[in-house]
Amino acid sequence: MLDRLFIRSGQTLSELCDGLRMTRQAATKHLKILEEANLVAVTWRGREKLHYLNPIPIAEIHARWISKYEKQPLDALIQLKNLLEKQNGQA
Repeated sequence: MLDRLFIRSGQTLSELCDGLRMTRQAATKHLKILEEANLVAVTWRGREKLHYLNPIPIAEIHARWISKYEKQPLDALIQLKNLLEKQNGQA
């Protein structure tokens, strides 16, 4: 659902359920959990409930946690690349 909202934010439950392999009731429960986690924000347009992706918590997780773990593997890959290029130059 988050991927669908990333592609097109502001969808109704019916639009989000279209093509999913889950019941409408399961989708509703899933959306409720996403709303409680603040990953999805909702607004009402008349009788329609529109769901919007809230990327801020995801960005905060990335800034606080994921970026810490990216640096070491990237540094290791750069060192490996440099070593392999050096070895290929000596052969």
